[in-house]
Amino acid sequence: MKLAAFRIDSETRTGVLKENHIIDLNALETKIDSSSGLKIPRDLKQIIEQSDSILPSIQALLEQNELDLDDRDVSLPLSDVEILAPITQPEKIICVGLNYLDHCIETGLEPPASPVIFSKYANAIIGEGDAIELPVNSSQVDFEAELAIIIGKEAKCVSEEEAEDYIFGYTIMNDVSARDLQFADGQWSRGKSADTFAPIGPAVVTKDEAGDPHNLNISLRLNNEIMQDSNTKNLIFKIPYIVSFLSQSMTLKPGDLIATGTPPGVGMGRDPQVWLKEGDQISITIENIGTLNNTVEKHKLLQKKNNYEDPQLTSK
Repeated sequence: MKLAAFRIDSETRTGVLKENHIIDLNALETKIDSSSGLKIPRDLKQIIEQSDSILPSIQALLEQNELDLDDRDVSLPLSDVEILAPITQPEKIICVGLNYLDHCIETGLEPPASPVIFSKYANAIIGEGDAIELPVNSSQVDFEAELAIIIGKEAKCVSEEEAEDYIFGYTIMNDVSARDLQFADGQWSRGKSADTFAPIGPAVVTKDEAGDPHNLNISLRLNNEIMQDSNTKNLIFKIPYIVSFLSQSMTLKPGDLIATGTPPGVGMGRDPQVWLKEGDQISITIENIGTLNNTVEKHKLLQKKNNYEDPQLTSK
């Protein structure tokens, strides 16, 4: 099942992606007997939190109604709606760095002995079609295509063998990075967490539909040129290990996002290096998950003041 958040007529709703349509779950529930007590949340995170009871009900609802994609009461063309970031307020956004061997090589860094962990923050989240905004204090903004895990239930001190039971599904994340800030600071938080630096979506794909998460093609196109092209089989640390590793230190909660690392081909590792600029178009495709599209624009302050100079940069 591919679950998505969308907006229509100023209302936020939840739906299921089917071909080039979205099934409006909140409209669909009005077609059933109200005595059933089924209420489908308009927040995808709440569906994840209640997944044990909600997902079987949604599946039964879809099967009972034998959906006709031409039924405009419940089936809406994607062109008629605005797809939103599927999760906007996770408790945690956890990222794994240097998790593809070839990416380690292109950055000149040794493969880590254990997962390299850093965080991003919810202010960085944007969705399908939204613009990545270039910060005023960076001139080296990079792209990173990543498969992201969605935690489905509270996990603390789980084993690798148990880890899959705690995963709800997967989505796409672009771990946008200001490389000059990242390496100037000696730690990565500021360079990774600028506003708009975590595009995710377009949907959350349940783990049964995603298939083997360690055998998915992953690619990124910049202005229709392939920059990254790999497969998740090349992950150094596999997904069950990552979930177990993190859960030994922190309690993972439903809706938490874990980005699993990026393959080779990032702008920093190229000769000459490639940095994002205004007007760029980025598309990340992961097999069985979908395609996430975003544009790039100047920071609004720079749009208003073309001669703006960041005091931190000009003082150096």
